[in-house]
Amino acid sequence: MKKNSSSAFWAAAFLMATSAIGPGFLTQTTVFTQNLLAGFSCIILISILLDIGVQMNIWQIIFARKQTANQVADELLPGLGKLLTLLIVTGGFAFNIGNIAGAGLGLETITGIPNRISAGISVALLLLLLFNKNKALPFMDAAVKWMGILMIVLTAYVAFSSGPSLKNLVTETFRPSRFDYTALLTIVGGTVGGYICFAGAHRMLEGSGVENISLPSVRSSAATGILAASIMRYLLFLAALGVVSRGIVLDSANPAAAVFRQAAGETGFRLFGIVMWCAAITSILGSAYTSISFARTYMPWLQRNPEKGTIIFILCSTVVFLVWGKPVQLLLSAGLVNGFILPISLIILLLSIHKNKNGYQHPKILTSIGWLIAVLLSWASIQVLLQN
Repeated sequence: MKKNSSSAFWAAAFLMATSAIGPGFLTQTTVFTQNLLAGFSCIILISILLDIGVQMNIWQIIFARKQTANQVADELLPGLGKLLTLLIVTGGFAFNIGNIAGAGLGLETITGIPNRISAGISVALLLLLLFNKNKALPFMDAAVKWMGILMIVLTAYVAFSSGPSLKNLVTETFRPSRFDYTALLTIVGGTVGGYICFAGAHRMLEGSGVENISLPSVRSSAATGILAASIMRYLLFLAALGVVSRGIVLDSANPAAAVFRQAAGETGFRLFGIVMWCAAITSILGSAYTSISFARTYMPWLQRNPEKGTIIFILCSTVVFLVWGKPVQLLLSAGLVNGFILPISLIILLLSIHKNKNGYQHPKILTSIGWLIAVLLSWASIQVLLQN
């Protein structure tokens, strides 16, 4: 793989992974581990398989057509791309409010500055860096790569420090004593739901050397992103399991922080702040970038000024958070919202492949897996709606 192609490969993989590893990801994993204990391992395993199937299909369809997802949808049925854009931007906006809440929680943990003020400071720092048009995209690529690596390393340390009991873990992974459809839909939505499944693919389309990237490389990049996010999820699960299995009740105001504090003391608590802040910043970038990559197709001003659109998107999300607050509730709800959007997005793209373009034939095995996942996620969505 040539240098430019390699750069696009890693930029796409890390943008997808760090878009997934946001504050909602940390909060969801901690809360569901507390509720389901070792049985949550089964849900993680199923979600990984679903995530891989979703990403393999969506990334390959987008890249084979050399079009953004909404453009593919518009070719299937005029106006369908606008509907998809509305869903993605709405879900991305909901997620971004939670990301900003997470940035506030992270910086508050590090400095003690109140949550809303910490969120405002975090956004101000980020916007200062994004105002430089020529450096915005390289900054995003570097930030998601190094912050992603840092998050995994710090969480691995805390997982080791918590000393989780591995007793019954294998049994619960394959035969859980309790299964929760809301947990499954929420973490799938929080990993590849809404805008996240398109983040890396759209970034790869925009990268230099894109013509030199093969479809197998696209699939590899998608799998790499899921692998990175899944490693982080499982490490955090083990850290939380080690804490809650000792009978410790986590602080409902900031459950993920409580895991780090109980596992590694005050050092762990400060490390959580770093992890949460990095997760929030990278997810803010991913959410804003991907949402604007959809909207710019229909708005000439955004097409000419995507960086300004990204800044406005972030500012509007910040205002909503500052008015509403409730960070933990926001972080849990955002994943569920994007979980509902995911099967709709997947079905639209799977239908689009029946329009033969440039002789492209989508692999039958991927098509079958894609439809199976779409049906399963739709069924899980119905189960969650019935439960509520």
